[in-house]
Amino acid sequence: VCKCGKRKFALLSIWVRYHSSKTFGYMLHLQGVTRRKQNSIAQRCSEFFSCVAFNFSFCDRSDTIYDEDEVLLALAEQLGNFTMLVGGPEYVHCLLPPLESLATVEETVVRDKAVESLRKISHEHSPVDLEVHFEPLVKRLASGDWFTSRTSACGLFSVCYPRVSSTVKAEIRQHFRTLCSDDTPMVRRAAASKLGEFAKVLELEYVKSDIISLFTALASDEQDSVRLLAVEAGVSIATLLPQEDLETLVMPTLRQAAEDKSWRVRYMVADKFSDLQKAVGPEITKNDLVPAFQNLLKDCEAEVRAAAANKVKEFCENLPEDSRETIIMTHILPCVKELVSDTNQHVKSALASVIMGLSTILGKDNTVEHLLPLFLAQLKDECPEVRLNIISNLDCVNEVIGIRQLSQSLLPAIVELAEDAKWRVRLAIIEYMPLLAGQLGVEFFDEKLNSLCMAWLVDHGSILKISAHDNNIVHIHYRDISHYRIPALSEVCGQEITTKHMLPVVFKMSNDQVANVRFNVAKSLQKIGPVLDSNCLQTEVKPVLEKLASDQDMDVKYFAQEAISVLSLA
Repeated sequence: VCKCGKRKFALLSIWVRYHSSKTFGYMLHLQGVTRRKQNSIAQRCSEFFSCVAFNFSFCDRSDTIYDEDEVLLALAEQLGNFTMLVGGPEYVHCLLPPLESLATVEETVVRDKAVESLRKISHEHSPVDLEVHFEPLVKRLASGDWFTSRTSACGLFSVCYPRVSSTVKAEIRQHFRTLCSDDTPMVRRAAASKLGEFAKVLELEYVKSDIISLFTALASDEQDSVRLLAVEAGVSIATLLPQEDLETLVMPTLRQAAEDKSWRVRYMVADKFSDLQKAVGPEITKNDLVPAFQNLLKDCEAEVRAAAANKVKEFCENLPEDSRETIIMTHILPCVKELVSDTNQHVKSALASVIMGLSTILGKDNTVEHLLPLFLAQLKDECPEVRLNIISNLDCVNEVIGIRQLSQSLLPAIVELAEDAKWRVRLAIIEYMPLLAGQLGVEFFDEKLNSLCMAWLVDHGSILKISAHDNNIVHIHYRDISHYRIPALSEVCGQEITTKHMLPVVFKMSNDQVANVRFNVAKSLQKIGPVLDSNCLQTEVKPVLEKLASDQDMDVKYFAQEAISVLSLA
């Protein structure tokens, strides 16, 4: 009997208790053990006993708690961290049986976590152990009766392929080919999602002979969910091939994908377009990708147009420098002009988030002549997100054409919106103003926009619905809203300005005939108090609050007493 015999017995007891009861209560108990205790138990047990315990207690556990997905998920995650707890890399193969079992369960998140842990511990295996223990596991999963095991196998080929013998590599390639033509769409999807990753670890000759044919087949699959995943794989494959092979081996399939009957496939092409552009190089970009990009920008589905619009700046940046301006002005800008007035707001918003970046690419003259009209149109767009995206990126244009040119072109539109008859439009510009001030700088703000902000402080839009001719209500409104402004300003202006200029205004309103104004005075003094010094609080603020605390109106009394308590003036 070794020194840790008692702890071994404790672990064995857990196993016996679980299998003897199999009740929900013990499932919860096991869940707690799995998440918090299991690693400490394993750490205290000997290497040999830990290996035996895992094989003994976990191998057949998935069939008894298969419905407890959280437990299985915790097991799948924790077992990936157990290498040192079972004795180090020499014994890491002991973790394979429970993880293999977990990689076959029905719940997707559990399978994915088990595969993640298997990938993690694969690197802990020596080359010999990898062939003896890990690679047979991959084969068993790949040839399993249930699609769940076959989908899990797809994520394991790439981690074991580089470190096995040539004979085993050939077997792995054959298994992957089989899965790519599996009868079950879920398996083909899993294979397509891992095709690019697997291609990266293969020798170039097998990329050309095996991977290309698999890519072509998957990109022509009857299921669009398989075809769209093949597009992403195609981008990865393109990075692996010499330039002279791209046109014949990859581009025909990618051209087909860009014109696929399913919008989801075309969307994936648009989403990966910049990566594809970098992979294929300048010549193929000019000859093939420019026309394809034009078609995506004009696609009949809004989702595809939005994805393509989002790539406009990046695509233009990556164009060959010697022909960049010509391509943009001739082929891309006409499409962009159409998208500015697109019927779908998501398309317009996606374009607005990147279109300002074209100014740095096209230069000052082209920006002023061709882009500024588009910016103005989007600045006046009815969609708030479009306007925000334009204002958020004004600095891009400012760097190219200068603040004066910018003020002459875009500022009138901003002023027009700021004085719009609809209060919602004015409110939108108010919300963008801090951002706009940051983009344009202090000097420009003081000169051009400060007067607008001051006008907003007395904007009576919110009371237009309340008999605008009733002057008394208007005056009450202006006095009443001062309690919002003064506390906010006091935080910025500091003690001296607050004491000298703001307090007198607040004190004057404490004698107002309207109760709402008086109780807002109490609320304002409570917020301003932390800015003031103790002497001012005692000699000036306290008497006013005490007076309000004896007011006839119950609300005034309440807020005055609350302010006295918060400011510790009792």
